[in-house]
Amino acid sequence: MRWDRRLSVLVACSVAAVLLSPVGPAAAQDDPDGSQPLPGYRVNNPPLAPMLVDGGFTRVVQGIHGHAAYDLEVPPKWNGELVMFAHGTREDTKELTVDLPPFGLREQLLRQGYAWAASSYTVNGYDAGSGVSSTHDLAEYAATELLGHRPTRTYITGGSMGGHVVARSLEEYSGYYDGALSLCGQLGDIRLFDYFLDANLAAQALAGVDAYLATEDYPTDALPLIKKRLGITDLQVGQDPTTVAGRQYQQMLTELSGGPRPGADEAMGIYVGAMLAAAPPPTPRTTKDTTQNITTRYQPTYPVDINKTVERVAPSSWARRNSMALNDVPRIVGKPNVPVMSLHDIGELFVPLSMEQSYAKKVAGNGQSDLLVQRGIRGALHCDFTEAEVGKAWKDLTSWVERRAAHGEDAARPAGDNFLSRKEVASMTFGCRFSDPNAPKGLSRDLFPTCPAADLPARR
Repeated sequence: MRWDRRLSVLVACSVAAVLLSPVGPAAAQDDPDGSQPLPGYRVNNPPLAPMLVDGGFTRVVQGIHGHAAYDLEVPPKWNGELVMFAHGTREDTKELTVDLPPFGLREQLLRQGYAWAASSYTVNGYDAGSGVSSTHDLAEYAATELLGHRPTRTYITGGSMGGHVVARSLEEYSGYYDGALSLCGQLGDIRLFDYFLDANLAAQALAGVDAYLATEDYPTDALPLIKKRLGITDLQVGQDPTTVAGRQYQQMLTELSGGPRPGADEAMGIYVGAMLAAAPPPTPRTTKDTTQNITTRYQPTYPVDINKTVERVAPSSWARRNSMALNDVPRIVGKPNVPVMSLHDIGELFVPLSMEQSYAKKVAGNGQSDLLVQRGIRGALHCDFTEAEVGKAWKDLTSWVERRAAHGEDAARPAGDNFLSRKEVASMTFGCRFSDPNAPKGLSRDLFPTCPAADLPARR
């Protein structure tokens, strides 16, 4: 779930800076506490060139702390506040790397006076628990050892699995962070993996193919037959399946991913091949065999009601599924306690809008809806945002936090979309209010009709 996007390559500076960047197993002298990566892991964290900001260069510190690599950057005129960035999932390799804040956020933070820091986490793969712990440990290390004094405010932001890290961090360390920005966040915890299971079992039921659990010949035997019967063998972006069963599956996938909305049906061609490539897709370590579709009500039920025929899968351990342990897919209960701003591409089917809806319901159930602002972006790829969209969200979040500090809980909250309103989500203009009208055209944005002028800059 990392961004399929090239981050800007910074021009190397000849000016000297503080650059502590171990590569490989890391030498103990590069870290004051002598920390090393966990056994079998190695660090690949090349030197990060400082930026020229306000007539001076940023101070960059890189090293290893708590078995994780990290980057910290402080602008010449630091405003005393710190932003922690949580990266998305990694391939399950043994090389630890650090991501920079994307979508121009690094540059924006530094020019606004914020220091930022990011951790590699201690392990790779899907492990949000490691992200929660590593990010907090680095924030404390920065506050006590690297910055000179404790920040006056600490924010947290992250995308994809990093959104999972953000949401659980607010609960695991309640009151530690002052505000949060989630980008294409996986805010549904184990429900994302339920969704993958749902998508596979629904396809099998509609195609009349029993392929659960998948055997070794699934890719060459069952999968081609499923695709043929659903009319999606050569499905292209923007096309509809060629069979009745396939068109029902298209509608079913749209329902599972958040309900009828612009771009969802059209995006099926982007995702369906990968989603059906394994049945079910592999799940993280501690949640293996804890996904379920016992509670899923598949819709639509016409022309075939698969609720009567679909294979039902229960978790091997409900206790493990419901555990509050800080494992690789830790639960989110929906108690942020501080302002949260969240952006999500409305047409995406990989980490779909339903994850945002799950979070919104939990937050509402805890009486904290006034602390959550969600905004739909008219894109269909995973984490397809422009610098303008992210920059506006960040500005609105920090202004909101500052208003609350000055005026209390009655301070006005920023505008957002109502992800729990089926009518609003289904509107053909859903996502127009906060989408960048100047976003580059391409595979993702071309799936959406042009927004009416009245729904664009004036409301942003």
